[in-house]
Amino acid sequence: MSETALQLDSRDNVLVALQPLTAGTDVRFGHATSPVTENIPPKHKMALVDLAPGDLIRMYGMVVGEVTQPIARGGLVSTRNVRHRAEAYSAQRHSVSLSLPDPTAWANRTFMGYHRADGQVGTRNYWLVLPLVFCENRNVERMKEALEEELGYGSEANSYRQHVRKLLEQKQTSAANDPGTAASKASTRRVFPNIDGIRFLTHQGGCGGTRQDAQALCGLLAGYIHHPNVAGATVLSLGCQNAEVRMLMDELRARDPQMSKPVLVFDQQKSGRDSALMSTALDATFAALERANTAARTPAPLSALTVGLKCGGSDGFSGISANPTLGYLSDLLVQLGSKTILSEFPELHGVEQELINRCVSDEVAQRFYDLMQAYSARAKAVHSGFDMNPSPGNIQDGLITDAIKSAGAARKGGVSPVRDVIDFPQYATTPGLNLLCTPGNDVECVTAQSGAGANLVLFTTGLGTPTGNPVAPVVKIATNSQLAERMADIIDFNAGGIITGDTTIADCAAQLLEFCLDVANGTRLTRAEQLGQYDFIPWKRGVSL
Repeated sequence: MSETALQLDSRDNVLVALQPLTAGTDVRFGHATSPVTENIPPKHKMALVDLAPGDLIRMYGMVVGEVTQPIARGGLVSTRNVRHRAEAYSAQRHSVSLSLPDPTAWANRTFMGYHRADGQVGTRNYWLVLPLVFCENRNVERMKEALEEELGYGSEANSYRQHVRKLLEQKQTSAANDPGTAASKASTRRVFPNIDGIRFLTHQGGCGGTRQDAQALCGLLAGYIHHPNVAGATVLSLGCQNAEVRMLMDELRARDPQMSKPVLVFDQQKSGRDSALMSTALDATFAALERANTAARTPAPLSALTVGLKCGGSDGFSGISANPTLGYLSDLLVQLGSKTILSEFPELHGVEQELINRCVSDEVAQRFYDLMQAYSARAKAVHSGFDMNPSPGNIQDGLITDAIKSAGAARKGGVSPVRDVIDFPQYATTPGLNLLCTPGNDVECVTAQSGAGANLVLFTTGLGTPTGNPVAPVVKIATNSQLAERMADIIDFNAGGIITGDTTIADCAAQLLEFCLDVANGTRLTRAEQLGQYDFIPWKRGVSL
């Protein structure tokens, strides 16, 4: 685009500055021009008409704010003269016309994935080690040191390294006597070449709090064990905590009635000494890793992808470049039978009616309405609200109200029908676009999306964030080229060409989908994977925006 500013919808009464606009000049947008009466920084908004207190600000064709102080035509829209305002909504659906992109070019594409017994397909092959309660965090960390150190990392301080070393020596002695394994032994440094890694989760839950907290945690952990990128899990339990083994197994059975994955559970109170727990857990885990190592990648259709759609560290370009790119990609995938997951309910405030109109049934619409109303009520009960969602960084870079932020954030979901609405920590099972109730908090949201089965997460950012996940590759997409250059060590893909006019949303989405298939194939690691950024924060159900 050659314009210096952009009107996102013909009904809008503000422009988005694509570059600095100088007072006393004219700005061109589309086939029109408008005078600039105040310096407008990039990503911020300029009034197209004179605005008086009480007037409504419109972007994307919807209400995103209310004027509190007069704004002259060509003036800067800011927190000094605008406050949050969003349109009312109801559970009643209204007819909408949806125009979806043609997915034909992708219909026969595949990726190389790990096919699980329950029918899911993984983009990675991990073994999980996790605690049911924070009391076991230390033992999880000791297992991590013991297992990972023998792959060549860290110090000699962990005495359990010797235990794993003996197991390795036994395996190597056995392999030395088998001529058929000599070549593979020499060809790789990894003891288990078909296992992409062992992921160790720790958390601060499992006891204290409410029984609902424990149930939600068990549901989330069950989602991680059931996750297509996970071959099996080692679970450490103290024994007396609220998050009981029985509760975890019930949650896992609800997701996988056949209980098709190995889950090794060890109870410290039953084991007695710490050394007995650790030795037994290490022995069993090592044996399980040998079995998990037999997995191999084979072709899978794109319908086997479940893609989390996330934004964080957003800026005034997020809703123009990277987020619509994700929306276009999502619209392609869901037509091929894939699942996509749009979350961050506080950042859907102001676009509720648009999403309700796209729901495939009254039941789905009502579920979304009820979850949004309940979430908003909880926030107001502690004297907060969705209007307090934008961070200082968001505001500085042009997202001055939650409705402005939400209108751009919702673009990640494209224009496809909403097939299902699920609550945290439920698992996504319906092909198509799913809405998952989560906070906007980066790590809490990605943690929940992965717990819902996302085997790939697409994460847009305008300010930059290193967020990753233990089991799902997180692809970081920059909204602007300056960020992509400045923080190249954490950014995977640059959508900034849309802002400069060097590419289109459709072309950018096609390039991103090719990139994603490389990640799904395992031929490309994300920046977060390269950096070892494996963030995990369970949402303790309460007020988090």
